[in-house]
Amino acid sequence: MRALSRRLVPRTLRCQLTAGLVTLLALACLAVGVTTVLALEGFLRGRLDQQLTSSGGRFAASLEHEAKPDADNVFDTRGQAESTFGARLLNGVVTQAAVVHDAADHRVPLTPADRHALASVPVDGHGHDIHLDRLRAYRVIAVHGDDQDVLITGLPLHPIEETLHRLEAVEAVVFGVALVATGIAGALWVRLSLRPLRRVTVQAANVAQLPLASGEIAMPEPLADADPATEVGTVGNALNHMLGHIEDALKRRHASEERLRHFAADASHELRTPLANIRGHAELALRHQGSVPPAVHHALERIDAESQRMTGLVDDLLLLARLDAGRPLERESVDLTLLVLNALDDARAAGPGHRWLLDLPEEPVTVTGDAHRLQQAIGNLLANARTHTPPGTEVTVALSTEGAGAVLTVTDDGPGIPPELQPEVFGRFVRADHARSRSTGSTGLGLAIVHAVVTGHQGTVDVTSRPGHTVFRITLPG
Repeated sequence: MRALSRRLVPRTLRCQLTAGLVTLLALACLAVGVTTVLALEGFLRGRLDQQLTSSGGRFAASLEHEAKPDADNVFDTRGQAESTFGARLLNGVVTQAAVVHDAADHRVPLTPADRHALASVPVDGHGHDIHLDRLRAYRVIAVHGDDQDVLITGLPLHPIEETLHRLEAVEAVVFGVALVATGIAGALWVRLSLRPLRRVTVQAANVAQLPLASGEIAMPEPLADADPATEVGTVGNALNHMLGHIEDALKRRHASEERLRHFAADASHELRTPLANIRGHAELALRHQGSVPPAVHHALERIDAESQRMTGLVDDLLLLARLDAGRPLERESVDLTLLVLNALDDARAAGPGHRWLLDLPEEPVTVTGDAHRLQQAIGNLLANARTHTPPGTEVTVALSTEGAGAVLTVTDDGPGIPPELQPEVFGRFVRADHARSRSTGSTGLGLAIVHAVVTGHQGTVDVTSRPGHTVFRITLPG
């Protein structure tokens, strides 16, 4: 019931305004119709009372005496309207009752209820409504006669009722046509009046579809003809100001991001040379044939290992900076099947404690892209599975086709990714275990590179994870 009422209630502003206009007009028509009917009814009853008073009760007075036998029981009907009713009461008992018909009188048989109704009419010279079984509704006036009796004269009410019913029918038709015409015209007028608001809505929808997360954004042109004297114009001006602030903020953010990218790229590029020198000197010292104290030898080994790790970090940062800058990738036919086989061989060598399974289609799967970057993305996914799952974990690499593209999934039965970490797992420097990741050599950039490479190929990458089942899924276009 609540859902039905919710559907029946207009929800759009245009429908609400039109419905409100029609409802107000309907209430006005109802008030006019009721007032007109009541006023006309009062007027017609007043005229009927005047007619009864002006008749002087002659017809009822003629009922005071019995008509002569040779007069065929004819009473005084001169000047009486058709269906005029007359009755004589003596000591509260009806002695005579007749009605004028075809300029002659006809006696009216009365039921006990009719006699009681006539006896109950106040003798005050004012009109009163009664209902007689044979004659239906009548308007009657009771006056005192000359013989201590009561004379009642009445006229039928059905002409008034017919007039009122005819008026009600005419009003219903006229008001109905007026409501329909007003509803149509009002809907068109409201639609015309709300066109500026429609432009505001379209503008807001266009802005909502813009990729505001990153990059340089071209904001739409501001709304024109936003009249501040109108409510819709005020909203349009407010939207224009808001879009201006948003555009300024996005430009500043983009400039800041560009500065950070340039800094990361420049810093990474500049760090490669001193790191190469450090590694070279460390390797040269380790190859020294002379006697080297064990502590010094261990320190040199640590210097070499850390310089290698730092070199990898610098290379990753430089790669991300280049991808962020929109450097074009190679566009050639790539055999994904071969890349997966090579990456799995490397993973088996690096993680012999894991169980590596492979699921490949019978035919090679090829896509168009950069083989070197795709090899790096696949290798990072397998390295992530190896690094963040314990020995004995089963890792399955599956490759399939989907339309003209390809789908690569890496599934493991490890402990899974915490739910709070899953939305940002492809972010930079994101680590599931901050205390562990440095000891394991993780930089927190592996999945970020996967995301950047796949996005650069116009593909998608996502993850679903729960304890015992984690799936990374890459989709690449053909």
